[in-house]
Amino acid sequence: MKPRFLVMLTTALLASEVTHAENTGRISGNEFNPAISLVLEGRYADYTEGFELPGFQTGGEAGIYEKGFSIGHNELTLSANVDDKFYGMFNLAITREEGETITELEEAWIETLGLGKGFTIKGGQFYSGLGYLNSIHDHAHDFADVPLVYAAMFGNHLLEKGIQTRWLAPTGMFLELGAEITSGAEFPGGENEDNNTGRTLFVKTGGDFSVSSSWLAGLSYYTAEFDVREGGGHAHGGAAAETDLEILAGETSIAGVDFVYKWTPNGNPAQRNLKIQFEYFMRDEEGQLEYTDNINVLSGSANYDGDQSGFYIQAVYQWMARWAAL
Repeated sequence: MKPRFLVMLTTALLASEVTHAENTGRISGNEFNPAISLVLEGRYADYTEGFELPGFQTGGEAGIYEKGFSIGHNELTLSANVDDKFYGMFNLAITREEGETITELEEAWIETLGLGKGFTIKGGQFYSGLGYLNSIHDHAHDFADVPLVYAAMFGNHLLEKGIQTRWLAPTGMFLELGAEITSGAEFPGGENEDNNTGRTLFVKTGGDFSVSSSWLAGLSYYTAEFDVREGGGHAHGGAAAETDLEILAGETSIAGVDFVYKWTPNGNPAQRNLKIQFEYFMRDEEGQLEYTDNINVLSGSANYDGDQSGFYIQAVYQWMARWAAL
């Protein structure tokens, strides 16, 4: 278990300039009005064993925190309406690794406003709508770590470049259908010549059991083809990787189901509330496995056909304002 402390600072920068032309009756304006937020995160971690997921080829940012005190996953976000038809968001991640400050583009996308008929289109780099937790940023999670199944299946998050379409059905019960066409180049996908092999489908539905309780359920499916997927290496004590793995001419597909139940007395979560969250994923992939032993200078290859699955379930109960048990 790795506790952390989390500090959040959110601010909005507003600036406007209005010039009144004397005796003309005209007003000219120049407005700059984005929402700007800064999330600062610090951590303290202690553990006795390293990060290993036997039977899974991990990728992305899957791993373990540094021991002791460290700077976590800091985020700088700008968002605003581009005009009355589009909304844009830009998110920059700032981390500290091995004594160096690293800045990475996390999300950068534009989304339609008021397209009509319940349709919304998003384009750019974004967290996929697959599953329940994937599209939620780390600092908004209930736990310091993502569930192990997310680390194993997606390398913490499925972050892709492409286009997403969602349709909100005109029904009394919440029903949303979504589809994505993405590069397929990010884990669990890999490098591919056309950068357009990722496909995602998802459906979410939900409603109220009563004034005090509600539910949300979803089904998701992701598939991608790739030419090369780097599997990283395995090492001890910070030395160079002892073994390297990669999959060539591969294909991966992931199916998932999620369910969330929320209870808030009379619909007011300020004092007491309960959230129960569950997700289950199955992954099927195949390709040509290439293996290199850097210690004994050996290499080999084999046909790879892997089936993995995993799930998590968690509950968070808040018994009074600002106090909760996980």
